[in-house]
Amino acid sequence: MNEFSDALMLSTYKKAVELELEPAFIQLLKEELERRQLQL
Repeated sequence: MNEFSDALMLSTYKKAVELELEPAFIQLLKEELERRQLQL
């Protein structure tokens, strides 16, 4: 996920939540956002 820009990470997370995708995938995205210290 290091290849994703911060903006792409944020939009991907928001869309995954909106679409109610697999909770494990959403958690993975959330952990990456936290690692990058990005605000939701």
